[in-house]
Amino acid sequence: MSDLMLKGEAIKLGDDISTDDIIPGRFAHLRSNLPELAKHVLEDAAPEFASRARALSATGGGKAILVAGKNLGLGSSREHAPVVIKMSGVGAIIARSAARIFFRNAINQGLPVLLCDTDRIGDGDELKMNVTAGEIANLTSGIALSCGKMPPIMSAILKEGGLIPYIQKHKDFVITS
Repeated sequence: MSDLMLKGEAIKLGDDISTDDIIPGRFAHLRSNLPELAKHVLEDAAPEFASRARALSATGGGKAILVAGKNLGLGSSREHAPVVIKMSGVGAIIARSAARIFFRNAINQGLPVLLCDTDRIGDGDELKMNVTAGEIANLTSGIALSCGKMPPIMSAILKEGGLIPYIQKHKDFVITS
């Protein structure tokens, strides 16, 4: 199985970004209109986030990479949170730590999440990621970060674009511990 490689520009946020920050409550009525909801992702916590992410993904040179501190995705288990992050133009997430259910929802939606120390990544840094191996090259600063290897089943899910496409392709799959 080949490694999953991504390249993009960091959009750096802080600690304790909740699912309520990702999807402000006043936009909850848009849950049936995900493209519209994606326009408002992180609108209160980082007002320029959605427009920056869209602009980066439109250039063709890579995707936006959301870089956060600790406790990303805490709060409710809104599956829509990683969906709208991805729809806004984000190709991957790097965080110091993430709520377990947010992490798993992101993987299930085909949005890679790597966990490591993000202090040495700055806003706007150009990053190259080997998601499968858990390696990040900060092309701006020249440093390398290691996040730990992605479990094989998660790599396989990500390579298929999420859990549903994975199951559709591998109808007879068996998960072993």
